[in-house]
Amino acid sequence: MNRLFNLTKIRFNIKRHRFYSSPSDLKLLTVCEHNEGQILPTSLHALGAMKHLNPSGGLAVLFGPNAKQAAEQASRLEGVTGVLSITSPTISDYLAPELLSPIISSLVRSRSISHVIAASTAFGKNLIPRLGALLDVAPISEVQKIESPDTFVRSIYAGNAISTVQSQDPIKLMTIRTTSFPITKEVGSSVPIEEIQHDPSQDEKDLASKVSFVSKEEQKSERPQLSSAGKVVSGGRGLKSEENFKIVYDLADALGAAVGASRAAVDAGYAPNQMQVGQTGQIVAPELYVAVAISGAIQHLAGMKDSKLIVAINKDAEAPIFQVADYGLVDDLFKSIPELTKLVKERKNK
Repeated sequence: MNRLFNLTKIRFNIKRHRFYSSPSDLKLLTVCEHNEGQILPTSLHALGAMKHLNPSGGLAVLFGPNAKQAAEQASRLEGVTGVLSITSPTISDYLAPELLSPIISSLVRSRSISHVIAASTAFGKNLIPRLGALLDVAPISEVQKIESPDTFVRSIYAGNAISTVQSQDPIKLMTIRTTSFPITKEVGSSVPIEEIQHDPSQDEKDLASKVSFVSKEEQKSERPQLSSAGKVVSGGRGLKSEENFKIVYDLADALGAAVGASRAAVDAGYAPNQMQVGQTGQIVAPELYVAVAISGAIQHLAGMKDSKLIVAINKDAEAPIFQVADYGLVDDLFKSIPELTKLVKERKNK
């Protein structure tokens, strides 16, 4: 089946200009997220984008009192020329973008940074626009291809059009679509880690007094992480109830896959918010994407259309999901999914 979208190329020009005569003119900074001493996979993709932008690499910056182990990991990653580990009285275990953006803006100015990169996560999409306001430059979001140091490709209109953006701002701020760039790998040697104790200004202290950490809820699962899984099985509103969503979990467990959901399924209460795949949820591009009872709204397709192999199972032969699927099955999902799960288990046991 044809899974190509009609793409429109649009070029935007912004007025301020900065020339780059060689890679040495580029000074790159990637903001890394970390948890329990490990850099998140999304940030490893962001570091991969940094290396793609400049093969000579750039700096990785991490924040918080528990960043030491993650900083050591960053120092061994390909394309990282230096690691900045920053602590401050205003920074706690919870990294609030409101409090980090003034620190990063000062860092950008003092070190003449030309590009700041972050993953297009909830954190990155919160941080980069704040930086743009402080630095008076226009952020570029959801970058999926880098053509040159000032020219980037990003999707618009829920992925139905592609825009080529040429930014002439002196500082480039961007969030990158993690599925479009490879994960950077570890190398044998390590680079220096610079530990910085930031002294907050009075304005920063006043801002910190208005921001408080309430709680953090994190679901533990033996399944792969949705954003970086090689296989994903997603369920839609056609499952009709939270109880029926169990057949999706069963198939995912048989395949060793992560579990996703359409926005309609999440809104109906069949699955939690963190499982939502789509324009307003998570963007995924696994080797295998199985869409169960998902009609294929544009909002959902924007989050999974870059998957390498798409399998759609739906009782409605006219469902839009079949237009982008490589394989389609029109059948009663309450019959076909348990049978498919059984076949997968039998094949694995042989």
